[in-house]
Amino acid sequence: MSEFKTTVKVDGMACGMCEAHVCDAIREAIKTKKVTASHTKKVAEIITEEKPDDNVIKEAIEKTGYKVLGMDTEPYEKKGFSFFRK
Repeated sequence: MSEFKTTVKVDGMACGMCEAHVCDAIREAIKTKKVTASHTKKVAEIITEEKPDDNVIKEAIEKTGYKVLGMDTEPYEKKGFSFFRK
């Protein structure tokens, strides 16, 4: 099963509450496995099982008063430990 990582550049986040608002808006708009946001990096990262619709994410974030500056989605593989490395 493939997963996707979407990185969203978000302007306007200033604190932890801003991060929470952005994460909540994303969770309400699309089905996610994991969402994190950082006001210091001005970025939200979303892990999904299906490739998300950029417009839906942008609309959800901007409805909360933040500005989306850019977005990039790429295939995502979990970084795990392997005991079988040579």
